Amino acid sequence: MAVIWKGTNFTGVRYYEHPTRKHGVGKDKYFAIRYQRDGKRVEEGIGWTSELDPKDKKHWTAEKAAILLGELKEAARGLKQGAVRLSARRDIEDKWKAAEQEQKERTEKESITFGDFMTKTYLPQSKLDKKERTYKIEEMLYRIHLADTIGALPFGKISAFHLERIKKDMADGKKSDRTIQYVLQLTRQAFNTARKLGIFAGESPTNAVRWPKLDNMKLRYLSITEAETLLAALAAKSQNLHDLSLLSLHCGLRFGEIAKLTWSCVNWEAGSLAILDAKTGSRTAYLTAPARAMLKSREEGKPNDFIFPKRSGKDGAMDQASKAFTDTVKELKFNLGVSDRKQKVTFHTLRHTFATHLYESTHDLYLTQRSLGHATGTMTARYAKMSESRLREGAAALEAAFAANGTKQAEKGQAEKVVNFK
Repeated sequence: MAVIWKGTNFTGVRYYEHPTRKHGVGKDKYFAIRYQRDGKRVEEGIGWTSELDPKDKKHWTAEKAAILLGELKEAARGLKQGAVRLSARRDIEDKWKAAEQEQKERTEKESITFGDFMTKTYLPQSKLDKKERTYKIEEMLYRIHLADTIGALPFGKISAFHLERIKKDMADGKKSDRTIQYVLQLTRQAFNTARKLGIFAGESPTNAVRWPKLDNMKLRYLSITEAETLLAALAAKSQNLHDLSLLSLHCGLRFGEIAKLTWSCVNWEAGSLAILDAKTGSRTAYLTAPARAMLKSREEGKPNDFIFPKRSGKDGAMDQASKAFTDTVKELKFNLGVSDRKQKVTFHTLRHTFATHLYESTHDLYLTQRSLGHATGTMTARYAKMSESRLREGAAALEAAFAANGTKQAEKGQAEKVVNFK
């Protein structure tokens, strides 16, 4: 069907009607403008009455089309700045649209609150990617310490001031420095994740916060007698827990390292264990005779079977020591009257006991470092600093030095007396 163009009351503006579609009470109209450009007649379509002018968001009319035509002519004569062709004007409008959309998206992202991001993005992903225990700790820390303090704020509005206030509130609530550090770490991880996802472009406010310095050094270790007493008590409760504890005590292994051991890690010929993907990288641990005998007494499974599997029906490696360990320590009264956590006996005390007795027996820091799997000697050096036997030796040596000096002074004084008398 041929298009029938109709004129308007405005020179250079005409339209044709849509055969069926209506706008308001009349048919929808398509407007076009005609003008001279470089000696040639140019005709460009404007748009339908039902469409909006991207410039002012109003519907097209013959009058609006005439105004646009006038602006193009004035620009062509140099009377005003702007596009001289409708196509050029639309290119500019498209760029405006793109910039407007980009700004809208940026505004939407910047308006996302810390709480929305944590509950809808970070924590759900944490639940999928991390260990169940890690997810539960992060969810608890957010819910208790961050949700009501910075949860309603957009990322860009959260400053170091807010985090310092959270630190103070936690300290006033007698929370440990380690817990405060965990909260700061969680906040930093959230900011870093938001930046990777394009939600936030700045720096994490945790960079401007003074983090608490931690002293995680365990001062308490077991004497040989205490260790044997503990192992005997554990064996009466659970042979599995006894074997776990003996391996930590004799090989200096962390609980997580023991939990991930499979039978393929055991080298019977060399009398060693392959500790894979440990905290500071893989290493080899050598078995003592009791540790070797203990492993021999257990039923050996397939190469990929865990040496210490979870209870029947559960998959994966164990994630924490049985509560029976804590109960046994309590029954033995090892922690009676102890409030300092560095002085309390925990499962990790077994590794600390191994390291302490190893160093006191050898006075070899490098050997102790390699046995523990420390990446540097900094952590291992602590055992030299707090070794009681070495401290006693130092005190005795100092005492002897003073005593020797005192003897010399006494002898010198006696000699002087003799000379003066003469």
